[in-house]
Amino acid sequence: MKDIKGLSELTTRKRKSIDTTPFDRFSVPPRQNFFLMPLIWLFCYLNTIGTGLKIRKTNMKGLKPPFIVLGSHHAWMDFYVTPLALFPYRANYVSELEGFEFFGEWLYRQIGCLGTRKFVNDIALVKNIKKVLDRKGILVIYPEARYANVGTNTDIPVSVSKMVKKFGVPVVGINMHGNYLQSPIWNTKKRKEAVLEAEIVQLMTKEEIEKADTDEIHEKISEFLTYDEYKWQNDRKLKINSDFRAEGLHKVLYRCPHCNSDFSMNSKGAELFCEKCDAHYFMNEYGRLINDNGEDEFSHIPDWYEWQRKCVHEEIDSGYYRLDTEVEVQALPNAVNFIDCGTGHLVHDSNGFSLTFTDYGDNFEKTLRFPPLSMLSVHTEYDYRKKGQCITLSTLDNTYFLFPEKIGFNATKIQFATEYLYKKALKQSEKST
Repeated sequence: MKDIKGLSELTTRKRKSIDTTPFDRFSVPPRQNFFLMPLIWLFCYLNTIGTGLKIRKTNMKGLKPPFIVLGSHHAWMDFYVTPLALFPYRANYVSELEGFEFFGEWLYRQIGCLGTRKFVNDIALVKNIKKVLDRKGILVIYPEARYANVGTNTDIPVSVSKMVKKFGVPVVGINMHGNYLQSPIWNTKKRKEAVLEAEIVQLMTKEEIEKADTDEIHEKISEFLTYDEYKWQNDRKLKINSDFRAEGLHKVLYRCPHCNSDFSMNSKGAELFCEKCDAHYFMNEYGRLINDNGEDEFSHIPDWYEWQRKCVHEEIDSGYYRLDTEVEVQALPNAVNFIDCGTGHLVHDSNGFSLTFTDYGDNFEKTLRFPPLSMLSVHTEYDYRKKGQCITLSTLDNTYFLFPEKIGFNATKIQFATEYLYKKALKQSEKST
């Protein structure tokens, strides 16, 4: 936690005063700057050199704006591949405020970004999307709202399909491959052996959307944006020999299948191992896990990941699940600065999240509550700006980055619990109406 506090002190010294003005969510997003576009395309091209990037276009001939683009979300490389796939068109991109703060609001707006916060209902975002489409623009959304944890897709919210139906413009899908394998969220150091592919397809025309109901649209989108990067790698016999290829994998595969211990896993080089029972796995060059006992139940990494999800579901159903921990709180109200809010107390259980802390500008503690039905998922990070794991909780005008002060906090497990509690609450709500 010294690193986090040191960052806060450094940030305070750099700025004469802390800016607490909330981000202007209703500010109309400009088109991508016409004069910056050649630089953007060149920058994207230079960042994909050596990756063997291949872009396949299907049913795109004759398609002109306005239309919506829905992309799979693997890694930072997505933001380089997408503009190349859309060339020669400009586009607007839905983006979280972290990018605005990191690169600067002026630049982010000039490259066409719409600022929002994750997992909140933001009417301002909907209005700005409408403005983009009304002026015959292209709107790009990564509906999974976070990078892939183990190279597999996250369920697409039904709200995305409702939005497509509401605006009634063609919908395009872009499903990318290799981006996750090159730079997974749990260790973003690039694997130079990874190759990249992208498929961009007009999924539904304006006329097809008019005839379809929301369920049919949702099925079409979800089917296209389904992926499994480790299966893709193994099927193509794509070798990744980087000697650090498994380092960090324990952040998402946190539970040992041998001794059933949470948070006992660690990793180094190409190995994943349990510090409690000493079970070892070796990640081979095709992304498969080989157990030192010869067992292969979890040789496919997503299988291990989904087993953990099932374990969390069982904890919740039995009434056992509960997170109760101290956290360091960093607030991001705008595109200008993070604000240190000191130590807070975070609880997550069947009632959802509760965060007790002293917000900036206050002289007293308050508690923010996020019931299960208010959050379909939670944003997770595994080494956020070199500060370690964290999750975020957002209101319309603030995002709180929560870093654990003690062991027993794993972002993946919290994500599993949030998603399951939401589904249970939604099911209960539907029964009662």
